[in-house]
Order: sequence, then structure tokens, then C-alpha cells
Amino acid sequence: MTDFSLSDGRSAAQRSNGLWPEAPHPGQLVLVPGGAGYIGCVLVPRLLDRGYRVRVLDRLYFGEEPMAGFRDQIELVVADVRDIPEDALDGVDGVINLAGLSNDPTAEFNPDANWQMNALATEALGRACVQRGIERYVFASSCSLYDGLPPGMHAENAAITPRAAYATSKRYGEERLLELVDEGLCTVILRNGTVYGWSPRMRYDLVVNTFVKDALLAGKLVLHGGGWMWRPLVDIRDCADAMITAYEAPAEQVHGEIFNVVHSNYQIRELAMIVAGSVQLMGRAVTLEEVPPLELTRDYECANAKLSTTLGFIPRCSVLEAVSDLLERIGSADRAQLTDPRAYNIRWLELLHEVKPVLDAFSAVL
Repeated sequence: MTDFSLSDGRSAAQRSNGLWPEAPHPGQLVLVPGGAGYIGCVLVPRLLDRGYRVRVLDRLYFGEEPMAGFRDQIELVVADVRDIPEDALDGVDGVINLAGLSNDPTAEFNPDANWQMNALATEALGRACVQRGIERYVFASSCSLYDGLPPGMHAENAAITPRAAYATSKRYGEERLLELVDEGLCTVILRNGTVYGWSPRMRYDLVVNTFVKDALLAGKLVLHGGGWMWRPLVDIRDCADAMITAYEAPAEQVHGEIFNVVHSNYQIRELAMIVAGSVQLMGRAVTLEEVPPLELTRDYECANAKLSTTLGFIPRCSVLEAVSDLLERIGSADRAQLTDPRAYNIRWLELLHEVKPVLDAFSAVL
């Protein structure tokens, strides 16, 4: 029988990504704006497990239900990141900021709100931290900033020129927070690759998750332009652990630093084949269909060496592992869960935008 154990005796499933076994300062109060979202609902329980106290600030666009597993263990401030109550920062030791609109479609849907949340609110929270003496500020940025650069592997020092509303707002937030380093803010910027994997606040509008959903519902995966585009990706668990690593690292290692958070770079076609193969092992047929490319095609690769060489953190969970986990969790689930509009950011925002005037008119009558 083949032994798949690693050299130190751990099984492959137990291998470490480099996160310290124990938190250096348990008991600290961490403010997590956007903590009820896709990444937040994975990050917050991991912070709690390490002994941190957590205060989530969230407008709850997608409801409170995804936090059911940890709701009684946190403080919850229901507020918009554009209008943070002053007492939300009381007693806070550090911030991990996940708040804002989360991708190109939502940013384009409401460019003003995107700029206010992702750019101006990011800066305002940083300045509030400086005024309060809160030093550590981990900011969730995006590898989409590299989109539009010439082909090649792009590191954190690349001369980026963001071209989409989402990337432009994230870059503004980065620049303003880096300026605050001289005022005592320990800014750490994490440019996350496209995230994949399971969350209590699930999203099926991210490429790997979308392919799994489409394979189960339609038995067909669509490849725009043949799917030859490159994209940097990372599992949601590694993404959350990278944020904790950045929060816990010594200031001299991370203040004013930018880190790409990427497991690997994949071609979209490769992702489709991984998903199709995994679903076919369940006895379901899956076909790949090539269609013309979209008008706007994202195609870029990102280096991931700095995170490992500086902090010893290496994302470990592959797409294949995440797909297997997703299929185990949702393979026999009610198909209505896969089409729930709350699992699609832009669809849910469009629905809220459509319904709100009706609800306001109804309330006025009452």
C-alpha cells in the first residue's frame, strides 16, 4: 500500500500552509468590516478558534443567516462601511477590512457606491484607526489590478494601471493606506487571487464555484474564447489564513507591504476540465462547449513567492481538493440552493434595487 504521508509524519490533508499553530496575542479584539460576506464567514470562525474576540461590521445585504454558526460568539454592528459608528472602534486592537463591492459586475452596476465603499471608506477607516491608535490594518485588495498588463508573471512591484472601476477603487484604497504608514498605521495589503471553495455565505459567481454549479445543473461548461485565459486563484480557507498571518506577523515584516495571495495560476479551460472530470466520477456526464469570447476578457498571471519568502505562508488547498469538497457538500443538495439569487452578488443587488422602491411605496401606504 502506498504511503502518502509527508516527511514529518503528517498526512496530506493535514499539511500546513504556514499559519502559526497558536495566535501570539489571543484575546485581542479584531474588527472585521464585511465579516458577514463570502470570505468573512470563513475568516471569522478561524479568528474565534485562535482565541480572538471579533466584532463584525456589516450592512447584512445578504442576511444574517450565514453567520448562524458563530453569531452568538461575536459582536455585530449593523452598519454601512461608509458610515461607521464611532463606538464601533472602541477597544479594537486591529482591523481586517473585507468590506465593499466585491467584483467587476457589482462595481459597474453602481460606480458611485463602488467608489464610496472600496475607495473612500477604505481611506476613512484607515484615518480613523490612526486617530484611535489602532496600528494593524489588513486590507483585502485584488489581483485584478494586474489585468491589462502585458503577458507574464506579475509580482507585487509591477507597474499596474487598473482599467476597470473595481480595480481602480481598490488601487486608490491601497495608495491611501500606504500613505498612512508614515502616520503610524501598520498597513498590510493582500491582493487576493480569484477565490474558490465553500462558505456559509456561498457564492456561485466565482469561476470554480460557477463551473461546479453549472456541471451539476446543466451538465455543460461554457468556455468563452476556448477558455485559454489565465487567472490566479486561491482557496477561501487559505485566503482567510493569509489574512490571519498578515494580522499576526511582526510589524517590521509587513508594514507598508503588498502580498499576492495565490495558490496557482490556471487557464480557465484547465479549471473546466478539473471540474468536469470530478463530476464525471460521480456518474454524471459533463460536456465542454466553446463559444465566442466575451467583449472584455480578463487574462493575467501573478507571482506568489513574496508571501512565502517573507512570512513563510504557502497556500496549500488546490482546485481539485476544493472541487471535491464542494461536490461533497452540494452534490445532493436541493437544486434551489444553487440558483438562490443571494449566491450571486450582482443578481442579488439588482433584485434589491428593483424591489426597494416597491417596498418603500408599500411602507408609505401603511
